[in-house]
Amino acid sequence: MASISLRSLTKRWGGFVAVDDQSLEIHDREFLVLLGPSGCGKTTTMRMIAGLEEPTAGEVWIGGRLVNDELPKDRDVAMVFQNYGLYPHMTVRGNIAYPLKVRGVRSTAEIDERVRAAAAKVQLEELLDRRPRALSGGQRQRVALARAIVRTPQVFLMDEPLSNLDAKLRVSMRAELKHLSHELRITTVYVTHDQIEAMTLADRVAVMNHGRIQQLGTPEEIYDDPKTLFVAGFIGSPAMNLVEGELDHGRFLAAGTVIAEVGGGTRSGVVLGARPEDLAISEPGTGSFDAEVYASELTGESVLVTVEISGRRIAAKADRQTRRAIGETVGIRVDPARTYLFDTASGDRLAR
Repeated sequence: MASISLRSLTKRWGGFVAVDDQSLEIHDREFLVLLGPSGCGKTTTMRMIAGLEEPTAGEVWIGGRLVNDELPKDRDVAMVFQNYGLYPHMTVRGNIAYPLKVRGVRSTAEIDERVRAAAAKVQLEELLDRRPRALSGGQRQRVALARAIVRTPQVFLMDEPLSNLDAKLRVSMRAELKHLSHELRITTVYVTHDQIEAMTLADRVAVMNHGRIQQLGTPEEIYDDPKTLFVAGFIGSPAMNLVEGELDHGRFLAAGTVIAEVGGGTRSGVVLGARPEDLAISEPGTGSFDAEVYASELTGESVLVTVEISGRRIAAKADRQTRRAIGETVGIRVDPARTYLFDTASGDRLAR
């Protein structure tokens, strides 16, 4: 097992900076997720850990040793790719066994034992003699996982491994990955743009944007205590309501309408954040403000009611029995303790 230390890591291509002077300590046996939109630098960071990209500056340490000058094969890491990366002419057994043969394991009995043990962990024992073309997408991804497991590496690196699967299969594969992580306890770095994967799998999440980590913390910390406007808007499904306005003696105003009494004095250039589940639907005149219903969507476990006020749309999550007609006027109750204030210019969270 091994910790990973990234020290002032930078990657540039000409004038484009993919990773910008980034430092990060990943603990031994930790499951860390690099989360962010396309182009934020998360995959480039992983590829520098693997040795597939050379840093422009900075250092990569794995297990207490500097690995900048080591080849990928010498870093004792195993990668799981988005497109599976299986050899189509080999059986499942051959694909799983291949890393062992490359690393010089010659004993047929040992290879067979380790292949069967890895296949059992991902429920592939009955499919060892099939070829990849005869497998479903989920089965192929499990083969890729077994091929990584069989080596017992110091570090797992997973680059959006579930993104090619359909929604139902992603849910079941998330559960399998969660169980495997608990069982194997191998340091794992997982790259994704899917916040649900990050929230359900990670011990800690590093939210990235423009080559830098915006916030690092547990899923609960990232969700409950976003430090920047970017993190607030990126984490959450449905997304956090973000309304531009100003503070007038502690009242948040948007287009002249009082949205909430939040404290904080008087200032312009403020964004109010409130998650849909932290807003309540009420009768007109009984909430923090009234607004017309723009849309009402039954999502299964709840109803998402979107209202429109002064050209701004705000979503509130209600229980599944709620029924509100489009055009109906409702009250929206805002709990000031469950709101966030951000500076419009810097994007930083404002202290109350």
